[in-house]
Amino acid sequence: MWREEENSLKRSLTFKDFKQALAFMNAVGEVAEEMNHHPWWSNVYNKVAIELTTHDAGNTVTEKDLALARRIDEIYDRMMAGN
Repeated sequence: MWREEENSLKRSLTFKDFKQALAFMNAVGEVAEEMNHHPWWSNVYNKVAIELTTHDAGNTVTEKDLALARRIDEIYDRMMAGN
């Protein structure tokens, strides 16, 4: 689940393997580009860590972050349902 700390929303996700983690990042990348709101994230093998904050609002959590978090959750839930 998402947690709010240090003026950002954070979530860590685990996948079955690197290929699935990369597919998730590609899917989120499409949505982030569509929303013009891009996450900070990192990936090591099957783990993806994400941080969302709105730089234009002084690095705080805004509705843009909450909306992207919801879309990320939808993508993750859809991918996990397929396993």
